[in-house]
Amino acid sequence: MFPRRSFTLSLALLGAMLAFPASAHDRDDRRDDDRHHHGGHGRDIPLVIGHRGASGYLPEHTLEAYALAIQQGADYIEPDLVITKDGHLIARHEPNLIATTDVKDRPEFASRRRVMVVDGFPEEGFFASDFTLKEIKTLRAVQAFAERPQQYNGKFRIPTFKEVIDLAKKARRDTGRVIGIAPETKHPTYHQQLGLALERPLVRALTEAGWNDRHAPVFIQSFEQGNLKQLNRMTHVRLIQLLDANDVKDDGTLDFTAPYDRPYDWTASGDPRLLSRTFAYLTTDAGLREVRQYADGISPWKRYIVGTTPIAGSTAPGEAARKLVPANDLIKRAHKLGLVVQTWTFRNEARRLPADYGNDPAKEYKQFYELGIDGVFSDFPDTAVKARKEWLRGQR
Repeated sequence: MFPRRSFTLSLALLGAMLAFPASAHDRDDRRDDDRHHHGGHGRDIPLVIGHRGASGYLPEHTLEAYALAIQQGADYIEPDLVITKDGHLIARHEPNLIATTDVKDRPEFASRRRVMVVDGFPEEGFFASDFTLKEIKTLRAVQAFAERPQQYNGKFRIPTFKEVIDLAKKARRDTGRVIGIAPETKHPTYHQQLGLALERPLVRALTEAGWNDRHAPVFIQSFEQGNLKQLNRMTHVRLIQLLDANDVKDDGTLDFTAPYDRPYDWTASGDPRLLSRTFAYLTTDAGLREVRQYADGISPWKRYIVGTTPIAGSTAPGEAARKLVPANDLIKRAHKLGLVVQTWTFRNEARRLPADYGNDPAKEYKQFYELGIDGVFSDFPDTAVKARKEWLRGQR
């Protein structure tokens, strides 16, 4: 249950926050010590990034969830970006709004329900590209995870990307801390096919905010390579290549079932060379060197770094029925090439923690901090920050 005191504090903080009156370059030529800029902490201290805000407590991708993440000590907040019919970037995890808003309960929008093909797979629901921003602003956010607090459903609006930037900038002025943003472009090829490409509106918003430069507290993430290569020609802000997979097999290797097998732009290209690869290629030395040409780092799912295998006979739920295998050298190899490494997603629920952690999420954070990770995406930023403080005390 979400603590009442913390929620009261977050709303007070939010009220204060909301009182608001390039040419192409190889990344090697631009890489210097600022590639390890860590929100004012110093280059060796890992970032805590509020994953969709403090989404373990409040409905994700709302100003309230972002404000709570900042209050809890997050260095960066992460808005996933999709786009409306009239070209406005909004913060939603997916273009399909059915799981994270109350749209399915709104009779005035019932006729908007339809099937769309996203990254090669049909989905039924309500899609942001069928709504104007004015219509989006009538919707309210809901909690996407059934085991998390539901009492805040229907209370919070869907923010624009500009509103998220404004929140982060106001928080920086009020707290004296560097508060950054980590926007993720969701399904860039899908949006391009709709005629609603994300790249120009994203760069325009950063430019208007004065955050379209190398030292801005911004890094842009994407699972697609072509999207990042295009952005590399449009902006100097830091870029991060996300790496996905579908699951972990019983032998501890990663399962690359579509659509989590490779960057979707590779699939859409039809290029046999790209179709022969999975996301795992980008973790090889050759793949890391390729990433280095257009991005500043990688952000693989954490199972790329520390894998798991089943515990024989275990009846525990989810990952609690699995045990860890020794970490590999991905972080060290990426660092050797000058790439930062972030990873995701850290959550507190017992079913999301392999048995070795003994239902203590702090142990997972500390393991990754010890491995040299540069940033962690957490649904529970307070837990991540507390674990970081304890780990740093141990380092001293």
